[in-house]
Amino acid sequence: MSDAPATVLVYSSRPEVREAVRTAVGRRPAPDVGPLTWVECAIGEDVVDTVDGGGVDLCILDGEAQPTGGLALSRQITVEVADRPALCVLIARQPDRWLAHWSQADATLALPVDPLTAPQVVADLLRAHAARGRRPVRR
Repeated sequence: MSDAPATVLVYSSRPEVREAVRTAVGRRPAPDVGPLTWVECAIGEDVVDTVDGGGVDLCILDGEAQPTGGLALSRQITVEVADRPALCVLIARQPDRWLAHWSQADATLALPVDPLTAPQVVADLLRAHAARGRRPVRR
């Protein structure tokens, strides 16, 4: 992976969750990744519109968001977007991992977000996304 900027969309209906994710991951999750540009969405429709618009490398989606959960959005993006970004779902309970698998997310992060784990997960997802040649399509 290069030092090219990466765009990360964080979705939650709760602003404190979006802030916790941004704070835990930071602007540069690893020396070979980033810097990150953050895009925040509080409404599920905004996530779909932003991803459809192109330019997003990674979506971090809150599985507990209301009324549209991140698990449903992950599934929708996977089914509807051929050149989709990497997807990570925030889950509150470890038994919900099966739902994340159903949603076809690439990874999960537990809530509350761990600042020791989150940067590594984000960096790994961005590296894998770049290695597959899945740079975001600019529409």
